[in-house]
Amino acid sequence: MVLLKVKFTFQKRMHLAQTLWVLCWLSVLTGILTFALGIYLKCELKRRNEVMDNTDIHLVPNTLIAVGLLSVLLNFTGVKICSDSLDLAKFPRWKGYIEPYLVFSVLFTFLMLFASLLSYFMRGNLDTSLKIGLRNGIRFYKDTDTPGRCYQKRTIDHIQMEFQCCGNNNYKDWFEVQWISNRFLDFNNKDIRE
Repeated sequence: MVLLKVKFTFQKRMHLAQTLWVLCWLSVLTGILTFALGIYLKCELKRRNEVMDNTDIHLVPNTLIAVGLLSVLLNFTGVKICSDSLDLAKFPRWKGYIEPYLVFSVLFTFLMLFASLLSYFMRGNLDTSLKIGLRNGIRFYKDTDTPGRCYQKRTIDHIQMEFQCCGNNNYKDWFEVQWISNRFLDFNNKDIRE
């Protein structure tokens, strides 16, 4: 099936292949960047796992990692096709693969668009999960003796120092909870009981 059959001279085909070769290498670099962003986001979510409420938030970094890897593989194949099309002896080997490659590239472009939209729309879930997790973390801040919560106090302290914030919304969040462990309080004292 040919839509617009165009004949290229060897010189024009070389110029087109060189331009596409550069574009494919740029796409490989953006795929590596997308993959690295997914790894970074996954590591940050794992690091703050104690104050995250929802485990479904790992869909965004997993999608970024998968799309980044597919982008690198697809565009690296494009680099190979473009560099081999410059050589008349190697070009016939790729002639049968060019049309499926272009169809797969178009489908992958829509997959990238879907992944970008998914990442954008999942941003609210990430924010909500962090807010609920921080609220619960502040509520259980004093429970360092409870199994499963022994490092939660340290995690919340590090988050608040790193982002220079206090509480979930503001410092008044700490007035709504008892954040000092019961073992450090003397309940025989009248002022503490109140």
